[in-house]
Amino acid sequence: MANPYREIFRAPGAIAFSATSFIARMPVSMVTLGVVTMLSQARGEYWLAGAVAATFALSNALIAPQLSRLVDRYGQRRLLIPATLAAIAALSGLMLSTRYEAPVWALFVFAMLSGTMPSISAMVRARWTELYRDTPKLRTAFAFESVVDEVIYMTGPVIAIGLSVSFFPEAGPLAATLLLTVGTALFVAQRASEPPVHPQGASGGASVIRLASVRIIAFILIAIGTIFGTAEVTAVAFAEAQGNKAAASFVLASYAAGSLVTGIVFGALKLRMSLASQLLIAIALAAVTTLPLLAVNSIGSLAVVVFLAGAAVSPTIIVSIGLIERLVPAAKLTEGITWAMTGIGIGMAVGSSASGWVIDGFGARSGFWISVAAGGVALATALLGYRRLHGEKPQPVLREVAACTGP
Repeated sequence: MANPYREIFRAPGAIAFSATSFIARMPVSMVTLGVVTMLSQARGEYWLAGAVAATFALSNALIAPQLSRLVDRYGQRRLLIPATLAAIAALSGLMLSTRYEAPVWALFVFAMLSGTMPSISAMVRARWTELYRDTPKLRTAFAFESVVDEVIYMTGPVIAIGLSVSFFPEAGPLAATLLLTVGTALFVAQRASEPPVHPQGASGGASVIRLASVRIIAFILIAIGTIFGTAEVTAVAFAEAQGNKAAASFVLASYAAGSLVTGIVFGALKLRMSLASQLLIAIALAAVTTLPLLAVNSIGSLAVVVFLAGAAVSPTIIVSIGLIERLVPAAKLTEGITWAMTGIGIGMAVGSSASGWVIDGFGARSGFWISVAAGGVALATALLGYRRLHGEKPQPVLREVAACTGP
């Protein structure tokens, strides 16, 4: 039996653009916690560290889709280079401001400007789509990239925190900046696999977020991202309450491992079920697996439960990106994928802050109620939006965008 993952890399340039994208998107998993570690060490104030990191996350969530929208109109190379240079300059300013004790407002300004970091995850998925549009190999390619994302989010924060703690406060963000510089340069150099710019047609400059189907998927992923963000904070608090804070890393690794294993298996399957039905089942699984979190009473039981919860993560992301590819016109694909990935990032920020507030007020285990609530919201949204996601086709979507633009 042929290995489906080996098959997708037979296309010329596939190995090169996927490998270089790994380097280029590594910083996205390093910057937030790298900034928290840097500022908490240099300034000794966790509120400031968290606020500056949140400023970066929110700025990136707002700016990245707009950059991807321009990428769809002008091409990856023309936009990635200036956007990355702007992000590098801003991150450098943030590190220098930390080193030389600049005013607090400068930290927030540079964190906001760092949000110009482009969504490489969307760029690499756009390249896979150009290669394998309307073929089973595209599902496998999306699955592979979801697994790569899991690896990045498992290793990136550890590297960033370890460098800042072991060497000097700015070491983590500095490493992220260097990886962004080198990785983006190598990725952009893969000219042969860069997707061509598709004619914008009747849709003109309208954003795909104006499509109801894209909003549904984005909102679902915000809820799923909230579960992720809650898991990170609550696992640390729960482990600390159990007298073994270091065990939180084991718990979070179990969560990522569940997603990684399922992603590999799911990507190799050839399902006849509609993507909308697959998404509904994945969301139902994600919602149901939050319930056992309320009953955990040890680190071991928590690790088992989060491993099972992680099993719903990769299928949800894989199918969501697959739906975006089907429902969004080719001329706006990169923007559509970026909105999906941005939804996860927004959700993680919401989950982290909400669970932290609940934990401070009601104790470590209470944070899991945020996961349960987010799972319920995700499932309700999937149920309410099922008919639209199931019935919509690419051509009606194009007409809907055109209608949004007006005469």
